[in-house]
Amino acid sequence: MLTTLVLLGTGTLMLAAGVWCLASPRSFAVFTGFPYSRHFIHDAGAFQVAIGVTLLLAAAWADAAAVALAGFFVGNTVHAVNHLADLEIGGTAADGWGLGLISLLVLVALVQRLRRLGYVVGEVADTTSPVLARFARQKTAVLTTYKRDGTPVATALSVAVAGPHAYARSFEKAWKIRRIRNNPDVELAPSTAFGKPTGTGVYMRARRLRGAEARQAARVLGRKYPMLHRVVVPSMHRLLRAKTGRTVHFALSPMDRPPASPGSASRSGRSAGRGTAPSATGGGSGLTRQDLPPANGRVRFPL
Repeated sequence: MLTTLVLLGTGTLMLAAGVWCLASPRSFAVFTGFPYSRHFIHDAGAFQVAIGVTLLLAAAWADAAAVALAGFFVGNTVHAVNHLADLEIGGTAADGWGLGLISLLVLVALVQRLRRLGYVVGEVADTTSPVLARFARQKTAVLTTYKRDGTPVATALSVAVAGPHAYARSFEKAWKIRRIRNNPDVELAPSTAFGKPTGTGVYMRARRLRGAEARQAARVLGRKYPMLHRVVVPSMHRLLRAKTGRTVHFALSPMDRPPASPGSASRSGRSAGRGTAPSATGGGSGLTRQDLPPANGRVRFPL
């Protein structure tokens, strides 16, 4: 906690100082007592912005290479703009364009790095389930829940794995939470950000978490999605609580056996959803859709 606070505090201070240098270099020179030099102070601002951005990203991103590349890209790009904006003072246009080319190369390297990380910049926990391993760096997954008549309904959501479980969250009055309450048998598949499946789904059992388990799920999600699930989602849930209800966390455990029929809201399934997961370790065989044909034909994945 102390490390994060220091990173946030010093990063914000350096970023503010850098913006001050860029926006009002003369007032910054007066405040510091140094002789006024517009380009010198502009460049000082670029470097302070780079340091500030790097410190702030280090508080959220877990990958050192991505943090360094992003911080350098921001600072060097501002530096390039400074050289082009201050041409009437000195230097040549080649200086600015040369720095801009370096920024472009760094940006390409940053994008490649983020793609290798699956665009997951937070901390990824270890899983004891081979079935869940492919969801460790999966940014978005599609969760299929079932209506009482067995009709599948797919929803894109964030998912994080730790130990033998995958974790997700929603709000209490969401329709998928109501469907899980009626039938905890679900299916999870990797997907695009828009919910289009990119791989085979895995049959799982969903279980609502409370108390310490819910807090643990929130921590796992927050580490993987530092901005989205530490700041944005909790803030939105608090803001809309009167309308949407409280935040609900749930664990997803791979099933050692297929459901009696996909989407069947059996009495035994509902009672199991309120208890423990079907596997003692949660890391069962993880039956996929390829292991069992759908009961009602091809399952669609509506957004």
